[in-house]
Amino acid sequence: MPRPNGKMLAARLHGPRDFRIDQLPHPGTPGPGEALIRVTAVGICGSDLHIFADGRIGDAAVESPMVLGHEFAGVVEAVGPDAQDGFGRKLAPRTRVAVDPATSCGRCEMCERGDPNLCLNLHFCGTPPDEGCLCEYIKMPARNCFPVPDSIDDETAVMLEPFGIALHTIDLSRIRVGSTVAVIGAGTIGLCILEAAKLAGAAQVFITEKLDWRIAVAKKLGGSTVNIEKEDPVKAVMKATGGRGVDVAIEAAWADESVQQAADMVRRGGVLVLVGIPSEDKLLLKASGVRRRGLTIQMVRRMKITYPRAIELAKRNLIDMKAIVSHRVAFKDIVKAYEMNAAYKDRVVKVIVNMNVK
Repeated sequence: MPRPNGKMLAARLHGPRDFRIDQLPHPGTPGPGEALIRVTAVGICGSDLHIFADGRIGDAAVESPMVLGHEFAGVVEAVGPDAQDGFGRKLAPRTRVAVDPATSCGRCEMCERGDPNLCLNLHFCGTPPDEGCLCEYIKMPARNCFPVPDSIDDETAVMLEPFGIALHTIDLSRIRVGSTVAVIGAGTIGLCILEAAKLAGAAQVFITEKLDWRIAVAKKLGGSTVNIEKEDPVKAVMKATGGRGVDVAIEAAWADESVQQAADMVRRGGVLVLVGIPSEDKLLLKASGVRRRGLTIQMVRRMKITYPRAIELAKRNLIDMKAIVSHRVAFKDIVKAYEMNAAYKDRVVKVIVNMNVK
């Protein structure tokens, strides 16, 4: 419950790389359709690192101190009237939940078309100006809360968010049974995409990376790895495919020269999917090669309606999220964790923050 002074702890970004643990007011009693959640675990995402390092992501800038974080799990402390979970069932206190950080309005043209990730009035935890989940308590719409069974622990519940992005990516990619796929970058999203692509029936998934410890994880998960420090990734993939190229290439890194690399790996008439977020908010791509080969380009905007599928896959042990988690840190060490993650130190892949603070 809240501290005696009615406060809670929260990690706020005050400016680029100026991260502090502050005391903030407890969010209070949930209103109609809302749930008060005690946050138990939070993941550090690549988009969080963009905001931490630059004080912005794309054109969304931090203009005043704000709480970061959007990948989270927790326990329902209280609910308001008419609180129904993401499955359309009554949400009860003491329920363990994975939480979708995106709140769509449900009424705009995009929502009514079935594209809530493109909502014209979207709010997203931890992206300016919306406060995030790196805090002891948070109020969220109950419909964003997806109950998880005891077989899914907090770490895996947190990882359902990045895996949801992977599922949405696969949905857009048109991967079919027997497809060949290339994934650029073996960070959390790239590794989740690797797992999802194999589940979708990909015959072979190439995955490129320069950090040897991430290459090791990709190999463990069944990827055909290419170390870009040792060989040209485009030449390696083209050689392995007999000069044809892959059916689908997915850029899941920092969207710099990696976008062109991904495009150059795709066969004629294939699909290029862009997931990574460029620091400079610019997309660099040679137009003639993409046009002449008739590529389809898909841009990934977060995810939509993926939690039920992700939960089912986790329940059936068809995905291995723990293989991707490399670090588990206490909330009190959050500043050091962000600095370490941003610098790619200590063989980091994925950091999970334990929010059970004392």
